[in-house]
Parts: sequence; structure tokens; C-alpha cells
Amino acid sequence: MNFGNLLKIALKALNNNKLRCFLTMLGIIIGVGAVITMLAIGQGSKDSIKASISEMGSNMIMIHPGNMQRGGVRQSADDMQTLQVADFEAIRNLPGVSAVSPSVNTGGQLVNGNNNYPSTIYGINDDYLDIRKLKVKEGSMFTDHDIQTAAKVCVLGKTVVDNLFPNGEDPVGRVVRFGKIPFTVVGVLESKGTNSMGMDQDDVVLAPYTTVMKRILAIDYIQGIFASAVDEDLTDDVIESITGVLRTQHKLKEGADNDFQIRSQQELSEMMNSTSDMMTMLLACVAGISLLVGGIGIMNIMYVSVTERTREIGLRMSIGARGIDILSQFLIEAVIISVTGGIIGVLLGLIASWLVNIIAGWPVSVQIYSVVLSFVVCTVTGVFFGWYPAKKASNLDPIEAIRYE
Repeated sequence: MNFGNLLKIALKALNNNKLRCFLTMLGIIIGVGAVITMLAIGQGSKDSIKASISEMGSNMIMIHPGNMQRGGVRQSADDMQTLQVADFEAIRNLPGVSAVSPSVNTGGQLVNGNNNYPSTIYGINDDYLDIRKLKVKEGSMFTDHDIQTAAKVCVLGKTVVDNLFPNGEDPVGRVVRFGKIPFTVVGVLESKGTNSMGMDQDDVVLAPYTTVMKRILAIDYIQGIFASAVDEDLTDDVIESITGVLRTQHKLKEGADNDFQIRSQQELSEMMNSTSDMMTMLLACVAGISLLVGGIGIMNIMYVSVTERTREIGLRMSIGARGIDILSQFLIEAVIISVTGGIIGVLLGLIASWLVNIIAGWPVSVQIYSVVLSFVVCTVTGVFFGWYPAKKASNLDPIEAIRYE
């Protein structure tokens, strides 16, 4: 019996039990749709994290004082004061470093007339804009002279501007108070919105680091250093150079622990991608259980079909149908169920991914490999779970099958 005739017989048999056939497909449909949707959500999250990190500067290097925990014991405040302005100056002269900025910050209340808003003021220099991929939209950045004289000037983020100047006034040239200290606004940053972690990147006030150190915090050390490598591929080499310079600056003996921490955006990216991949695989595995259940459903229904059609099988075999013909017939039925369910499942997955993006606002990215993989898996599922019932049907004794009630 040729393949065309076997296909017609299989389709006719499935057509006679439409509802049962659809219910059998349902497990495959849900499984494939869930796998595609879960992988799309996971990949979308991963792409969003990459984009967010890229916006902050993919070759950014962050240096912080001390270690928050050493040997399980929290360090004292003195241990967190190990970075000095001289360290920033030393790093600035290293080859491979394109930009470097000291960093000090504190939170407080900003006031403009009757409007006030709690925010964080960051003491930095003009290299900070290049490192963090920030741009001044209105006005200008403060100058080196402002840094040298610890001038009371600042640059505001859009969120701060919207809250302090709600009527749309031009903030450039206006005076706002941070606590009791008046600051002249010299510029406004271009809006960057929220990042993938939900943090508002526009809720920021930038001022000369000398101003924040002397006039607000009254300290003689810096809380951190931001730097960037000339090229992302040179990040590891630059980190090694910075480590060597800081150990020399801090007069650390060989074998002594560093009294500073260095982190790069690459490390952050790898860590977050690893977490994202783990969650994606977990979600895909949970969704994959539906495929397994769907496969078991196919096996179950094929067993029922073999039992119901035992006399038919016996008649076919008595007039010359071979065991391979019977096996092929039932195997084709199983594959048709799983492949049709797979196609509907793929469409369901694409629609579900689109709805998640539209309704929930989550980033999604449907990958071709997830569609192909789901389709291949559901086909293999049909063959795997349909084989045993089909093999059982092909091994029936024709005489016994005809006598079956």
C-alpha cells in the first residue's frame, strides 16, 4: 500500500473523531505555545538588559572603596574611605583609559520656590557624561574652572526639572536649593527614561565633585571612581592596570587584600545574562512538561484507537495488508495529530508573545530557533509516542483480530 493511500486512510480515521482528535492535540498546542512564549519573554528580557547596560556604557569600569564584607565581618567607616582624589589622578594617566571621573553623592531635598523634590546629587567631573552616555540638552556642562573653585552650579535631569519647574519654565540660569545651599542651574540633561531594572535615569543632579565634597559632605575622600576603557576588548587589561596603580597608591604589600573593589559592566552583563538564561530555561522546562503530557495523550488515544479498530485491522491484514502498512497507518495518524497541533501551537505562541508585549508591556523577542525547536520536538513526540501503539496494531494476529468483539 502506497503512502498516498495510507495518508487518506489516516485522515479519514481522524475525521471520524474530530473532537477527540482536537482534545488530543490540545496538550501539544498548549505545550508548543507555552515554550515559544516563555523563550520569547526570556530572550526579550535578556535583550532589554543588554540594551540598558549598553546605554550606561558597555566598557564602563566602577571602582569602590573597601569590601562591604571581609571574612563575614562588616567593615568600619574608615575602611570605606580608602579612595582619594590622588587615585583618580593616577588612573587618568593610564594607557587604555578614555575617561575617568571621581564620584561622591548624597540624597536630599531640592527646592525651587514652593516646589520641592527629593533626589540625589552626584559630584563628578565632565568625563562622567562620556562614561555614562549622557548628553546635555539645554545649557551646558559645568567647566574645569567650576571644579577647581568648587562652584555652586549644577546640571539637572528631566525628572527633577519636571518636579521643580512644573509650569514649563526654562531652568537654565535659575537658582535651586539643595538643603540650604543655593545652586545655579547651568544645564539640563537629555532624557534617558527608566532602565531595565525600573530605575529612573532622569532623577539625578550633577555638580562638581569638589563642591559636593567640600560644601555638602565636608569630606576629603571620594566614594567611588568611574572610568571607561578606550575599547570594550581592552576592559580586562585596563582593570589589571588600575588594580596595580591603586595597590601602589595605597602601599599594599604583596599578598595583602585589596582595599578597593573593581567591577565592570561586562561582569554585570554576564551575571544578569546568566540569571536570565537560568530563568528562561526554568520557564521553558515547565512549559515543556505540557509537551510531555501532550505526548502521553497521543499515546493514550492511539491505544484507544487500536482497541476500537481491532476488527478493521484484522480485515485489512486478511486481505493482504502487511504489518508495515498497519504500523505506518497508525504512525501517520500520530504524526498528523502532533504536527497539526505543533502548527497551531506555533501560531498560539506568536499571538501570546504579542499580547504579552502589548498588554503587560514586557519586552519579548521571538527566536526562530524556538519555533523550529518546538516544531521538531512535537513531531518527534508524535513519532515516539505513536510508535508503540502502532507497533502493537501491526503485530495483531489477523484471525484473533477479526474475532475481537
